[in-house]
Amino acid sequence: MTGMTGYIVFAHGSPIEAANEAVRAVTAEFARSGGYLLVEPAFLEQAQPDLPAAAARLAASGAKRIVVIPYFLTLGLHLQRDLPRIVQSIAGLYPELQIEVTPPLDGHRGLLEVLLDRAGAAAADEG
Repeated sequence: MTGMTGYIVFAHGSPIEAANEAVRAVTAEFARSGGYLLVEPAFLEQAQPDLPAAAARLAASGAKRIVVIPYFLTLGLHLQRDLPRIVQSIAGLYPELQIEVTPPLDGHRGLLEVLLDRAGAAAADEG
């Protein structure tokens, strides 16, 4: 497993456990659908594992590179301030890891498809 890339789906976290379970479920489906072996969910607050714990699990599983995918819609305060600070602290603990962060979901063409799908379903309910 040396040289493998691990992925972390990084979400805000919620006091409502069903919301956290939804993130865990989409993370599991991401791993299954993409054929990725090393995938962990992680949360900024109010749920576990947090980002350092998820990175530790991936490092222990042999990841040499970690890609953090923010499960956030826009580049807000948490992604501009908190995430870089957390990634920097993880890099200090695991200097052998290469850690990358992708952009948030905003701007991805798939979001327009989701909006159109939701609007179409709502329009169908009118009739």
